[in-house]
Amino acid sequence: MRFPIGPGALVAAAFVGPGTVTACTLAGAQFGYALLWALVFATVATVILQEMAGRLGAAARLGLGEALMAGAGSKPAKIAIAGLVFAALAIGNAAYEGGNIAGAALGAQAIVGEASVPPAVWPIAIGLIAGVALWFGQYRTLETLLIILVLIMSLAFVASAVATRPDWGAMLSGLAPRVPDGGTLTAIALIGTTIVPYNLFLHAAASKERWAHDGGVKAARQDTVAAVGLGGLVSILILSSAAASLFGQSLEISSAADMAVALEPAIGPVARYVVGLGLLAAGITSAITAPMATGYAIAELAPTNDDQIRRRIFRGVSLAILTIGVGITLLGLRPVSLILVAQAANGILLPVVAVFLLMVMNRRSLLGTHVNGLVPNVLGGVVVIVAIALGLRALLRVAGAL
Repeated sequence: MRFPIGPGALVAAAFVGPGTVTACTLAGAQFGYALLWALVFATVATVILQEMAGRLGAAARLGLGEALMAGAGSKPAKIAIAGLVFAALAIGNAAYEGGNIAGAALGAQAIVGEASVPPAVWPIAIGLIAGVALWFGQYRTLETLLIILVLIMSLAFVASAVATRPDWGAMLSGLAPRVPDGGTLTAIALIGTTIVPYNLFLHAAASKERWAHDGGVKAARQDTVAAVGLGGLVSILILSSAAASLFGQSLEISSAADMAVALEPAIGPVARYVVGLGLLAAGITSAITAPMATGYAIAELAPTNDDQIRRRIFRGVSLAILTIGVGITLLGLRPVSLILVAQAANGILLPVVAVFLLMVMNRRSLLGTHVNGLVPNVLGGVVVIVAIALGLRALLRVAGAL
């Protein structure tokens, strides 16, 4: 089966996960439509960075990990970069994978009912689905699976938004940048859950796999705009649904799963099926893409050009991340220490990777005629500044926690 979108769907599948669904739900419930501008900005910024990552893979035939190692120069610099990537992606995604699987399990429970199936069954079932996909799936198979899941997720949240009848005038006013009282951290969270460093590794590697011809750069750009734009639209619809049905009602919403119950007065018993299906699809896609991105990145850091060895590394790393995530979910652990390490590493990695990506995209020796022009460089510079601010915020949060 062929779709008009490709690797960009992996990016959308990755950033619209249970964490983003929850952040958008809480933003809508607490602040109405006031923070819609943050999601629009985050989507545009993500398109800018991801287009560069896709172009790197399609034009230079390099993954971002390979480009990082090639540009590092000295051996100590390569070791430092490899350690930073490992801490941010391997440790971080192992900790966050538990949340992805738990989110998918909550979606499944909302659909069939909590009492119908023992709670431990869902994490194991979701882990097996993701594990089979990662072990046996060739790239094109994984891409097709994730595109289908993204479409299911999109349809579920479109239905939710239509049923709640959002206020279009209030939505338009929410596009004007302003931060309501107490909304600063929520606005930053909406941006931070959309612009994530591991998606840059995933997109470059996927574009390298998908496009090996001269028309690949144009296709990669179109794919990025379409798929990431769709992911941003899904996030906007989630926030709008919560704003239309929950804002001002003083309901306690602690997770996206609570949204299904809260929406029932507005759209009836079907609410749990609509929201549950969307959350299930979001959880499964993130449960696959997080290990997938980590596997690609670590395999690219390996000092070998043997595709078979890299494939074995990819499988081993991705399945290890998935297994840890299932274990965290089953044991009900909150891996606070791992998450703190991951947040600190991500806080450093995001601006470093964003700056390096911008530098690489100006190297004519790698990209030829596909190097950045003035407009991409200016836009990329603005996004780099945002990435630095997000990185500092992550580091300050970790420092406060410690």
